[in-house]
Amino acid sequence: MCYHHWAVYVGDGYVVHLAPPSEYAGAGASSIMSALTDKATVKKELLCVVVGRDKYQVNNKHDSRYQPLPPSKIVQRALEEVGKDVHYKLTSENCEHFVNELRYGIPRSDQVRDFLMGAGIAGTLAVAGFVGMLVSRNKQKNQ
Repeated sequence: MCYHHWAVYVGDGYVVHLAPPSEYAGAGASSIMSALTDKATVKKELLCVVVGRDKYQVNNKHDSRYQPLPPSKIVQRALEEVGKDVHYKLTSENCEHFVNELRYGIPRSDQVRDFLMGAGIAGTLAVAGFVGMLVSRNKQKNQ
């Protein structure tokens, strides 16, 4: 799974996003440093600085499920957060949680959910494979 950074577009080429303190301009914010810190700063930066050379897309995928707040309210809420240092946790308080909280009032991260579900399935398959291997070895010993 590839980690995708989330930000709120606030106009004039700027976005508001969570950035771990170690991030540097032009790198995007999807580096491994995101997972290694428990603090983030809410920043307003040019979109082109945040994404660097990476591709980006508009993602309002939950609009059919949740009622988004009015755009002016989303922007206002985002701008009110700029400059704040906030708690950051990759699994429960990441940039996707932050953006969805601003847009819908609901902090959620499909990336985390999808990763955990995938890890759970992979873990189950690995355990099942390991158990199968042990059962097979025991049968061979008993024969």
